[in-house]
Amino acid sequence: MLAVGNMLDVEFVHLSDDGKLRDHNEDFAGFVEPSTPEEARSRGWLFALADGVGGHDHGEIASRTAVQEMQAGYRKAPASESLTGMLARLVKEANLRVYETGKQASPGGSSMATTLVACALRHDRLAVAHAGDSRCYLIRGSAHAALLTRDHTVANEQHKLGILTSKEAAEVHTKHVLVRSLGTDPFTTADVSEHQIEPGDVVLLCSDGLHNSVEGSEMAAVAGQPGADLNAAARRLIDVANDRDGSDNISVLLIRVRDVERVGMYRGRPYKLR
Repeated sequence: MLAVGNMLDVEFVHLSDDGKLRDHNEDFAGFVEPSTPEEARSRGWLFALADGVGGHDHGEIASRTAVQEMQAGYRKAPASESLTGMLARLVKEANLRVYETGKQASPGGSSMATTLVACALRHDRLAVAHAGDSRCYLIRGSAHAALLTRDHTVANEQHKLGILTSKEAAEVHTKHVLVRSLGTDPFTTADVSEHQIEPGDVVLLCSDGLHNSVEGSEMAAVAGQPGADLNAAARRLIDVANDRDGSDNISVLLIRVRDVERVGMYRGRPYKLR
């Protein structure tokens, strides 16, 4: 991992498991890591995780295509572009690439779809974008994991409208039916948000194979301990999900913030705070 003094510094690990019932894995994750301190300051880090939608053709191709398109776009993005604006744009481009790949996959056009959750870190900021039901949590300490995304499912939309209670939304079969994803339509939008990060924070990206079985508080207890081994934490979370269910692929990406660079903004440009 890249270690640079007095600026944003992270360590991370990704693990994925087929689960107990699947014979292949339709999840895919990737990252873009700066190679120099200058890139760390101007561009930062990108992490993305996608879950190919079951019931569609080539879910594993859809998830890989989405993540790789995000990586390629991030590497070419102007350093001055805002994190939220860039992620929103890159998700639209990734969606179109998945959609076009699906149409080209067979003579009649192949239906191809995937969820996507992505985050970018720069200075002391975290930007998150997502479509579907893959999630991002911000863990600050071992007692709490703040959910930064909202599942784009039928059940969650009905809960938002007051049609279902939170308990009903968690149990009804439509909790797995997506209302937004990448690849089903040539145009889509992501929900995008921005948050301040602090040294010691852990950002957790995961597919529904994890969060359907493991509560956020449990994720915090495993991954939020100061100095916790991230590889061991990721393995533990996957083992718990498999023990409780294991009917789906399980993927988790853990990012620990070791240091940040405090900045302010003036006319859209960052400046270092003393």
